[in-house]
Order: sequence, then C-alpha cells, then structure tokens
Amino acid sequence: MRIVVTGGSGDLGGRVVRQISARGHEAVAASRRTGVNLATGDGLDCVLEGVDAVIHSASSQTKPQSVDVAGARRICEALRRIGSPAHVVSISIVGSDLIPYAYYRAKVDSERVLEEADVPATVLRATQFHSLAAFFGTAGRVGPLTFSIGNMRIQPVDIDWVAQRLTDHATGPAPSGYRRATDIAGPTAYSADQMAEILATHDGRKPPRVVRVPALLPVMRGFAKGGILPGPGAEIGGQSFEDWLRGQPTPMPRRFHSPT
Repeated sequence: MRIVVTGGSGDLGGRVVRQISARGHEAVAASRRTGVNLATGDGLDCVLEGVDAVIHSASSQTKPQSVDVAGARRICEALRRIGSPAHVVSISIVGSDLIPYAYYRAKVDSERVLEEADVPATVLRATQFHSLAAFFGTAGRVGPLTFSIGNMRIQPVDIDWVAQRLTDHATGPAPSGYRRATDIAGPTAYSADQMAEILATHDGRKPPRVVRVPALLPVMRGFAKGGILPGPGAEIGGQSFEDWLRGQPTPMPRRFHSPT
C-alpha cells in the first residue's frame, strides 16, 4: 500500500511513518518540508496520486481551522478531483464535542468535514498523550503548591500506541463511507493529586499541595466534569504513564512540545 501521512515530519506523524514502513508499506510524509501545504492546498494533488490511504495527523494548536479543518477539506477535495477512492484516517480527541475549547471545536469541525465529504473516512479519537499530561502536571506548580481545575482527572495514552492504531485502520479494510472508530485511552486515569505525586517522585521532590480552582468557565467545567475521560466502550491499552515517565529527563521540563 502507498499511504500518505500529513504532518509526517511531526512527532505523531513521524511515528506513523515508521509504523507503516515497518509493516512493509510505502509511507509518504507530507508536510511543508516536503512541499505540501494543507493551509493552501499546494502540493496535495501531486502527493495523493496513486495513494491507497491518507492518515491526517497534521494539526496546529494556534491555527487549527487552517490545518486540521481546512486541511481535511482540501484532502477530500483533492481525492475527488483526481478520482481516488483512498481511505482517509484522521486523529481526533476524546470528549472534543463536550468541551467548548477552540482547538477541540476544530477537531469536531474536522470530523464533520470528513462525515460530509462522501469519501471512505475513519476518525479515531484518543485521549491526551503522556507528554501533555506531564505538562498539565508541571505547568500548574507554583513553589510548594500545584493547581487543579476542580476534581479534574486525565487518562493519558501512549503516542506510539496511537500511531499503531492509526496504521491499523489505514492498512485494514476501508469503510464504504464515514465511521467513528472505537475511542482509545491509556490504562489509568489520574487525579491532580496523583499526577503531582508521580511527577514529584520522578523529579526527586516533595509532592506539592494541590489547590483546587473552582470550575467557573464553560471550558473549565467541561474538564472538571470528566469531559476528556473515555467512555465505557473505549479501547484501553498502550504503555502506562509511569513507564513512559521512566524514560523522560529529570527533572521533567516544564514546557509542552506539540506532537504534531
């Protein structure tokens, strides 16, 4: 199979590319570095010629409407223009329809684009990656204190497992139209207290005291009410957060590196 991966130069996309190649398929990384611009559509028709599947893993925290949403639309338009029956597989976020956060709304908009595009398409929703969970656990720390939005919990997932599942869908049977795949999540949900203790132990620090901030705004209420936690039908798997953390630097950097 020939599979194009948008965002193929990013963390998630790069892992998808390696997964595809390891299974004996041809992986084509599509990004601005390779002359493909989802925000403008430049290079799409050329890279999609003869493709069997497209994994849309490109994303932008700052311009999601241009990359996540318009990118999905341009992929579908290009496939129809060149008469390709290729299967489009896209990554999304568990609970993105429950929290009125601009980036999450863009993910829902991207799903809707694929649903209405009249192409074979699969959307896979995953919980937050381990790196983002670690950022949540470190960014809110101020001296001996750390802050939590109400009783918010997070159930992070292994990015490598997400890459595997995206590849599974792309190399497996394509649907006749649009489908939502089973959501995926990591093995354990953590409260702010638990996350703070795990990260403090990793860094060799005393665990901070957790201060819960009232969930006053709609976005905060969505997080506090468990909007980002998987439902009972989700597929659970991948490396645990603790196992992932053992391979990270000490102390854990207090910054977020986007996987896309």
